[in-house]
Amino acid sequence: MEIYDNENEQVEAVKRFFIENGKALAVGVVLGIGALVGWRYWASHQVDSSRESSMVYQNTVQALKADKPGSLAAAEKFVADNKGTYGALASLDVAEQLVNKKDFANAAAQLKAGLADTSDENLKALIGLRLARIQVELKQADDALATLGSIKGDGWSAMVADIKGDALLSKGDTKSAREAWSKGVGIADASPALRNMMQMKMNNLSS
Repeated sequence: MEIYDNENEQVEAVKRFFIENGKALAVGVVLGIGALVGWRYWASHQVDSSRESSMVYQNTVQALKADKPGSLAAAEKFVADNKGTYGALASLDVAEQLVNKKDFANAAAQLKAGLADTSDENLKALIGLRLARIQVELKQADDALATLGSIKGDGWSAMVADIKGDALLSKGDTKSAREAWSKGVGIADASPALRNMMQMKMNNLSS
């Protein structure tokens, strides 16, 4: 699995994916936003936890990104020991590393732990989107649809529609997949890159 740095790379990756495979399981789209989003969220929510926890989180994530020996195990322990915003944020970083190692099952388990650790709906939405991507990759389409159904907030609707289409297509429900992507394309605040990607997926169904 590849992790992409920006939406243009994601769109090009999906194009290559369809050319090579003819299916819509572009897991990297959501997984690629890990560290930056988590860091910005952490910076704006330091008040949610103690100064000590915030510093441990910062050091843990920095070590993980530097791929220091033992850093993944230390980060997993941090997730297990910290029930709150910082544990949830760390679950995103740990899951990203596990996805890089193609350990999708454990990545999903970390994200589920993260979901249980926070009550913030925006953070829950971000974790849920990434979890649903992995569940599609694991061929757990019904679980992915259930995860997507729990995501609240109109601001996430386009990304939910995109992954929902992927999950439905993986179940062989082409008609419903097209409907999901069509709905996503029509969402006003969908990014141009995401809208183009969903349109491309619909076009691929017609080819």
